[in-house]
Formats: sequence, C-alpha cells, structure tokens
Amino acid sequence: MPLPLSRRATLQAAGATALAGYLTNATATAAEAATAAPRTLVTYPIPDGAPTYDSYLVKVRTQGGRWQKLGTYLATLNLINTTTGAGQSQSSSLAYFDFAGTVEVEVTYVKGGVRKARIRPDSYGIPFQRRGDTLRFTLTEPRKVVVQVNDEVFDALHLFARPLETDRPDADDPDVLYFGPGVHTTDGGLVTVPSGKTVYLAGGAVLKSRVYFKDVQNAGLAGRGVIWAAPGGGCTIEGSTNISVGAVTMLNPEGYAVTVGESSQVSLTGLGSFSSKGWGDGIDIFSSSDVTIDGVFMRNADDCVAIYAHRWDYYGDTRNITVRNSTLWADVAHPVNVGTHGNSDAPEVIENLTFENLDICDHREPQMGYQGCIALNPGDSNLIRAVRVDGVRVEDFRQGQLIHMRVMYNTKYNTSVGRGIEDVYIKDLTYTGKPLDTVLLLGYDAEHGIKNVTFENLVINGTVIADSMRKPSWFLTSDYVPMHVNEHVTGLTFLTTAEAASR
Repeated sequence: MPLPLSRRATLQAAGATALAGYLTNATATAAEAATAAPRTLVTYPIPDGAPTYDSYLVKVRTQGGRWQKLGTYLATLNLINTTTGAGQSQSSSLAYFDFAGTVEVEVTYVKGGVRKARIRPDSYGIPFQRRGDTLRFTLTEPRKVVVQVNDEVFDALHLFARPLETDRPDADDPDVLYFGPGVHTTDGGLVTVPSGKTVYLAGGAVLKSRVYFKDVQNAGLAGRGVIWAAPGGGCTIEGSTNISVGAVTMLNPEGYAVTVGESSQVSLTGLGSFSSKGWGDGIDIFSSSDVTIDGVFMRNADDCVAIYAHRWDYYGDTRNITVRNSTLWADVAHPVNVGTHGNSDAPEVIENLTFENLDICDHREPQMGYQGCIALNPGDSNLIRAVRVDGVRVEDFRQGQLIHMRVMYNTKYNTSVGRGIEDVYIKDLTYTGKPLDTVLLLGYDAEHGIKNVTFENLVINGTVIADSMRKPSWFLTSDYVPMHVNEHVTGLTFLTTAEAASR
C-alpha cells in the first residue's frame, strides 16, 4: 500500500531533526547545500542503527581544505565454497560523497600490513601515493572505484565519488515521498509508489523497505540514500512506463537489487548494488523495452545484469536495452547474462541490445554451464539477435570464461531449446590477465545455431586476434583466443579496426 501522508510527514520531520545535528563548519553537508551557496564537497554521516565496518579510515577534502572523515558502511558479499556449494558471507566496505572540481582522498587500511595496493577499474589509471598503510590520491571527475590492498578480494573499500545533486526536492513537495537522514522502516516492508510520485532518499537515509512501482507512469526513485536488507529486493518495476531510478545504493537486498518486468522507458542511472544472498542478482529485466542502464556499479552474488523474456507472470519480447558507462563485478555467475528464460508455447525475441564502455572487474563461476563475463544463452525457444558490444574492458578474473555463447536446453530452467543467436558485433573487447580458459561458441544443432558473429579489434593480453594475423595455415584464428567453435556456428569473423573500416 502507498506510504501514508501522515507517516511521510513524520519521516520528514525526523529527517530534519537528525540532519541538524550533523552540521559542521567545514565541508558542506546536505542541509547546508540546500540552504546556502553551492559547495564543491558534500558528505553524508551514517545514521545510528545502519550497518558499518571499520577496515578502512577514509577522509576527503577539497584541495588544501580541511580533511573530513567519511563513515564506512558494511557491504556483505559472497564466497561460494565449490566443494559444498555453501555461500560464505564476506565483509567489505562502502563509503560515498558528492563533489565538483577536484578532491583529495586519503585511505588507511586499519588492519595494517599493506604491501601493495590497486585502484580499480584499472582503465581509470588513477595514480596514488602510498606511505605505510595509507594511500592518497586525487579525483577530478566522479568515479566509483575499488581500493584493493594485498590482493584482498573482499576486504576492500568501495568508494562512490558522485557528482553534486542538482535536483534535490523540497521535503514538503506533495509529489515526493521524502525520507530524511536516519534509518526508516514501513509497514510490510514496502513503499508503493503512485503515478507521478518520486521516492527521495536523502544522503544519510537508510530505508529497510522495497520500493515498488506497479502499473504506474512517470514516477521515480532518487537521492543519495541507501536501501538496506529490503525484503523481496531493493526495487521492483512492473507493468510501468517512464520510471527512473537514480544514484541510490542497494545493500544486501533480500532478492534482486532491481527487477524490471513488462515495463518500458525505464532508466537506471548511477545506481550501486552489493549482495551476498543466493540468487542475489543485480538488475534483472523481463519482457521489457527501452531500458537504459547508465553509470551503475554492481557487485553481486549472482548475475550483475540479466536480460530475459518470459518468466513467472511476465510475458512478451524484450528489446532496446542499453547498458553503458558501468562497472560490473560478479562474485558468482555472470557480469552480463542474456537469454535463459522465455515462453516455449509462444516463442519470444530478445533483440537490439547494446553494451558499451564497461569495466568488468571480476567473474567467478566454477559451473561450466553458467560461465561467461558476457553470456548469450537462449533457451525456452528464445531468439537473441542484434547484439552490439563496444568498448568493454575485462580485468583478470578468478574463474570462468570471457565469452560464452550457447544455444541451450538447460533442463533445470528450460522446457525447449533456444531458437538461436544472430547478428552479434563485438568491437574493442580487451582482456588483460592470466591465460584464458577456453571460450565457447556452441550452436545446439543445424536448426538452432549461431549466425553472423563479428569480432573487431579483439585484444587478448595485447595481441589483436584477427583472421589476417600471421599464423600457421592449420591454426584457426579462434585458437589464439582460445575459443572452441562447434559446427553449428556460421559467419564467424575476426577483423582488425582497419579491416572493419575498409569494408
């Protein structure tokens, strides 16, 4: 049921009271930013009762300004025991702030013993100075980064340095369900959003409820707050149109961070997500169209981004999905997974998919049937077609495959074989790390195959893989990936950038 207006008023008042106690004379807080001249740095204290973790001491300042300490949230992650299959919860750290211009960041590993450090994604090339257990670096543009010491996969600092908010609503706006700083719960653990309304989580707000859009239009979720341990998932969008989700953070939802089903014109911008429970997917899209995922950071205990057709009560094709300018880290399963679920009785299409300017930091999946940093796996009579991958950088990952394209009949989930995969163009995909396990391109049979896959400027550890590369005549180009291609794959081409331009 919708959040009652009387309850909303109470939350507004509580938020204003809590925020007043956090004001300082140094860096602007959220309240100062709303009432004074714009500042270039905004920090948000963690409210009492929210989950915290103290492996890192994090401070930030404007150039030459006074250092401000950031609170660090507990982000729980998942390590699968491949012998027992049990998930082992791991503790990690999250801190965030907003800024414009230039800021200096200082990070100290409280546990000590730092021998080496790394700021990821590697493509950002952020230089840092290390003195003992302390790192210092400068940011000149918004970034979501991972500070990793001693190759610690889990005991790392995730730091979200976001742009300043420019459209913060008034707490008494009748079209806003406003949650101020503090920890909030709602009846039934649900906030149902009417058409034309926006749920706003102020920085320093922690909401222990799922945000639910059902058969509505022109509504949204915004702010810099956190949704923590929400029952049923962080946010669900069903049968809705023109829905926006902004730069909130989902911490350990009891389900998917975001579910999009039978919806259109959905934008997810700046979102952050961490999960540790089984089936702890990031963003799952079912039977929807015109969905844009932009500038997100997903670290999940299952697929980071999954794109399907029919499942459960969702029916219909899925098309026009864009994922861009984002960082994906899958502690289990795939960073990107497409296909799997569909409607064998009334076959559906998943088409016009774009993945561009992505950093994939990790992939760990021991099961051969569920591997692939980018996986195209149609089942249930799905047809996947018109997929473009452009500018994806994959770092050294723990276990799995770089690419996995397989027309499948997975009896655990499917009632029929997928129809096929057609017209896939992969440009400027780079991998840097240990030698790859074999990549698989597998058609099911002659009628359910893979057609017309082109790799342009595929770079594996500095080597461009192209049909024109110098090699013995008895070697296949795919051997240099390495990639196994079965007899049900046709029209596979490897090009250099120059060759593609001349076609």
